[in-house]
Amino acid sequence: MARSILVVRLGALGDLVHALPAVGALRAAWPGARIDWLVDGRYAALLELVPVIDRTIVIGGREGRSVLAAIRALRREQYDLAIDFQGLLKSAALSRAAGARATAGFIARQLREPAASLFYTRRIRGDDSGHVVRKNLSMVEALGAAGRGAAAPLKVTASLVPGQARELLRLDPAGRFAVINPGAGWPNKQWPADRFGQIAAHLRDRHGMPSIVTWGPRDQPLALEVTAASGGSAALAPSTTIADLIELSRAASLFVAGDTGPMQLAAAVGTPVVGVFGPTNPVRNGPWNDADTWVSRFDDCECHHKRSCRRDMPCIDTITVEQVADAVDRRLGGGGGRG
Repeated sequence: MARSILVVRLGALGDLVHALPAVGALRAAWPGARIDWLVDGRYAALLELVPVIDRTIVIGGREGRSVLAAIRALRREQYDLAIDFQGLLKSAALSRAAGARATAGFIARQLREPAASLFYTRRIRGDDSGHVVRKNLSMVEALGAAGRGAAAPLKVTASLVPGQARELLRLDPAGRFAVINPGAGWPNKQWPADRFGQIAAHLRDRHGMPSIVTWGPRDQPLALEVTAASGGSAALAPSTTIADLIELSRAASLFVAGDTGPMQLAAAVGTPVVGVFGPTNPVRNGPWNDADTWVSRFDDCECHHKRSCRRDMPCIDTITVEQVADAVDRRLGGGGGRG
């Protein structure tokens, strides 16, 4: 049994969400252990909502420590075990530099940067056959913590945003609505804004459900394009924190998005999801619930996991409104299916 554990997953938002079920399994297996998490300052706000960890050690950002200061602080803790869920040279080096009695990570060929495995004292062959959540769970299972499904421990918080969204959409307090999150971290994962707008119109016309369009720090102009293309069926969401976005997702009847951190948050709290995928693999990175649906061009893509496309037209642009609308209908009808 490990009495003190350091989790290393620096970012990004969706990847942190993917590690939550594994960390929940650690807590269930060893309820008395101390579990700390080393994270990039850009994503630390999410970990404030995770009840199964004891302390967050933040590097970078406005309030985070320098790398050297973080290492000094980590070494003072004398952890029994450090687990690197990220698999990069930086994360692996930080895991080893923490001075834990054992440092665990995946075997070299399962890492984005295979040389990272040189920093581990335990190299674990993860279950790479499906979703990355399953892979992360297989890591902690090999370390002695039995996996308990794909539940993500996230606190319920008070938020005004779900009520504000219903007011903007002129709904009563129990009114159903969808969330559309059009942003994407890479241009290659960005489905056109006007098509998201047409999906909002379809949701209103076919299902009587208006949409609220969420946006991040750089995405407000994109979200406005979606609302402009929706024919009055969508409204721009208020500015949201991560906690607000989680509660808005809990309140929604459907979440439509590309491969983004917000989509992973929606999946984590059990909101029905429809995903739109281009260069990334939905089998590995898609929503977790088998009932959720997606439309994907991953099998035809020539630019897997690349930020920009080599083609004149990105593969995600070949996904039609009709295909996504069909996925929406199947998800709301409980029929499932993926394409």
